[in-house]
Amino acid sequence: MKKSPLMSRSGASLFVGLVGLMLSQGLAAQNTPGVSEKDFLDEMPIILSVSRLPQRLDETPGAVTILDRDFIRSSGARDVADLLRLVPGFQSSTSFEGDAPQASYHGVYGYYSARIQVLVDGRSVYSNYFAGSVAPGLMSVMLDDIERIEVLRGSNSVAYGARAMLGVVNIVTRHSAETLGPRAALTRGENGIQDTALGLGWRTDNSTQRLAVDERGDDGLSGANGHNRVQRANFRSDWQVSGSSQVQLSAGWMAIGAGKGYPDRPGSGFRDTTFENKFLQLDWREVLSPDQDLTLSLSHNQESYHDVVPYLPIPGLNLDGSGTTSNNTLTAQHTLRLSPALRMVWGAELRRESVTSRPLFNTDEALIDNFTRLFTHAEWRLRPDLLLNGGVMAERSSANGSSLAPRLMLNWHVTPEQTLRAGMTRSFRPPSAFERRADVRYSFKNKLLDVTFLASGNVVPETVLTRELGYLGTFPSLKSTLDVRLFDEKFTGFIDGIRYLTKVGGKVYAPYDYSNVDNFSIRGLELQWTGRPWPGAQLGVNQSLTRLAFEKPPSETKLVVAMPKSTSTVFLTQQLPAGLQFSLSHQYSEPLWVQRSGD
Repeated sequence: MKKSPLMSRSGASLFVGLVGLMLSQGLAAQNTPGVSEKDFLDEMPIILSVSRLPQRLDETPGAVTILDRDFIRSSGARDVADLLRLVPGFQSSTSFEGDAPQASYHGVYGYYSARIQVLVDGRSVYSNYFAGSVAPGLMSVMLDDIERIEVLRGSNSVAYGARAMLGVVNIVTRHSAETLGPRAALTRGENGIQDTALGLGWRTDNSTQRLAVDERGDDGLSGANGHNRVQRANFRSDWQVSGSSQVQLSAGWMAIGAGKGYPDRPGSGFRDTTFENKFLQLDWREVLSPDQDLTLSLSHNQESYHDVVPYLPIPGLNLDGSGTTSNNTLTAQHTLRLSPALRMVWGAELRRESVTSRPLFNTDEALIDNFTRLFTHAEWRLRPDLLLNGGVMAERSSANGSSLAPRLMLNWHVTPEQTLRAGMTRSFRPPSAFERRADVRYSFKNKLLDVTFLASGNVVPETVLTRELGYLGTFPSLKSTLDVRLFDEKFTGFIDGIRYLTKVGGKVYAPYDYSNVDNFSIRGLELQWTGRPWPGAQLGVNQSLTRLAFEKPPSETKLVVAMPKSTSTVFLTQQLPAGLQFSLSHQYSEPLWVQRSGD
């Protein structure tokens, strides 16, 4: 098996040092049971992320799939991308050929997953380097540290701004009080599967802490140069400052080393790539009264990527795609109840994104985009069986201008167990730095050989207007739940790369530019049924039917096959005697153009 360099020397030292710290603290750890988030979850789960208000599943303004801890443990999944295969409408790939395993909702429209938002404890893990991607973020937490995953199937820029235009995956990690004491796990399997994890939790006077380090890796897809190793170290501390104040501190490091390339492509031959991420997050929550609270969140994130491949036809010429990014985010949120029938949340967010890469932008300067966001959402109970959800997000980007994302959704409880939902929402995605400023040139001995990307900047944000009808029914006698979503998502100004002819240095080249080239609609039906037909069992069936409808012939035929017309999933988990568990799943998808990579 070919090994790839995973990290810098400092990163390796950090990894070894954290393992040593865990072993030295092992005997001091206490096994005192903590308070679980399950303590406030009743039979109808509470969703924390859709509107930024805690809401019952049947009162959220959208269709939500919940992957809870018990299901995650019994699924057999090795990472979040595996789990998202079990969510209606999601497409997932375990390949590291892009940058990491990908997941997208309602279509794989590019080499990177740029049209959904992924949050880890409220922190965006959207990378502003890979033309916009959530793939590395999906790999940032090991599964054993996840309490649950909330997946909103639909637009949500109204709550989280840019990039949440086709869905939000919110990963909620376990409270550190639930992971006291030592943990260890070892997995070995075919195809070079080697996963190792160590964890340690301990308690101090008014706080609990958790440190976890792990490594997962395999040989990648058959026939591909996709061997990979992911190494992670994550720390979390939960501090009860007073009866009304709580502080959460999280910090982490991740390194992804993976093989890429093809044997028959001179400009994309076999090589090893490395991606490194470091983050720090601080959250403070103050309960002001029984009817209101205030939350402040501050996060810092850094990324570095190294990808250099020799261009074999010209000895000494290397093709480089390396670069660095950083982002800083400050969020303030005020939640309050104005009356027994009216709750609301409002707040603001400042975010600064920076990306530096001479190979991609032909400049050493950092490209900076400053975001200012103002948001509010209200939940108004018109009468006991009618709930109106309304909200709006106003966003200003220094690079892309202003955007407005409204939402209005009505939930009608026909009976206590049957709910109908109808509404509209508008979301947007501004072009990435690469789509606005790409300038990729290849030179050798001061001679320009080729220009492959040269963006004109003539591109504006994509928008999607979503109209949906939904049904959520619970059937206590059958111990089952049925969730149905009927949707029409109208895209305007879809961004894609188009070749054109231009002169650079007196010579004509045919680089790619990005522009708003297509308008189309995604229409379809999603069904999700789960039940417990016999003791210890959970059975689920998902079905998704979708169609693309274009206003005019698409600019690129691959768009037509970027989304499968039909997908289905059946899964079964069973609790067995002696603490054993059994799971079985089957997924089917009609053909699609995976990652539009030509394979």
